Amino acid sequence: MAEWLIEDGIAERRALLLEGERVLAARIIWPGELTAGTRCTGKLATKLKGTRRGVAMLDDGTEALVDHLPPAATEGQTLDLLITRAPMTERGRFKRAQARIAGAEARAAPAPFPSGRKVHRFPAGLWEDVWHSASSASLDFPGGEILVSVTPAMTLIDVDGTGDGREIALAAVSAIVQALRWFDLGGNVGIDFPTLGAKADRRAVDDALDAALAGWPHERTAMNGFGFVQLVARLEGPSMLHRFATARLGMAARMALRRAEIAAEGTGRVLLLSVHPALKAKLEEVWLDELARRTGREIRIETDPGLAIEAAHAQLVDA
Repeated sequence: MAEWLIEDGIAERRALLLEGERVLAARIIWPGELTAGTRCTGKLATKLKGTRRGVAMLDDGTEALVDHLPPAATEGQTLDLLITRAPMTERGRFKRAQARIAGAEARAAPAPFPSGRKVHRFPAGLWEDVWHSASSASLDFPGGEILVSVTPAMTLIDVDGTGDGREIALAAVSAIVQALRWFDLGGNVGIDFPTLGAKADRRAVDDALDAALAGWPHERTAMNGFGFVQLVARLEGPSMLHRFATARLGMAARMALRRAEIAAEGTGRVLLLSVHPALKAKLEEVWLDELARRTGREIRIETDPGLAIEAAHAQLVDA
């Protein structure tokens, strides 16, 4: 039976949905973020003419787009709100949070984060597999790979492989479903399969997608003559790919801290963390203080311009 495991890291909370030793899905949240499912209050700053939409100023100073405003709502009025989509940073722009008036239906709203069993550490290698796949935005399948790209309009999945187009497309289905769940994708997702001329081949891929996506709420188009399929699913916040696209240093810094925590389970007085110079500036003092508190070690940072941003490593030394 599948179970969510929760790992509270430094500056990041992580979740893996596991079935045995197989990762089905992953989620992350950063402290202080506004998340879908959060109830809050805000003052209606602007009511858009001719619509039931407006912009509310939340108590924390951020703005949210509010849908389905009651006709009697007036500018300056304080509203009880439910966040339906977290704010998101995309290339070249910032998208406000989305909200609606909170009512009795708010009880059915999604939780800000999965509930599950808290663990000190995930089983070895599982989070690393997800993280590195999201970092590279790719997953292999027999005979090929999928490449996933985040754009302001949609997330695009490109299927690439060698051999018969029908076989490549069918083999890619499992990797596509894995990417959707591992990377916490939502919104508009376009899948570019190899072009399949025969309707029977396209139907076979459609049927395989139907079976593989059962239980994942979405709508989708049938494959067109150019091999393109569009999925639409609920988007509640930034996917892991959005975070890597807009905050790669932040993702890498949190992974560096996680590696340091794991390295501290050995022996040695000083925990030496080696990072790229750009990453050192991203390591906040409060995070390093928390690392020292958790590990009981003196923390020392050294920089190496030869290291990749994602390749930070840690070790215990005596001096």
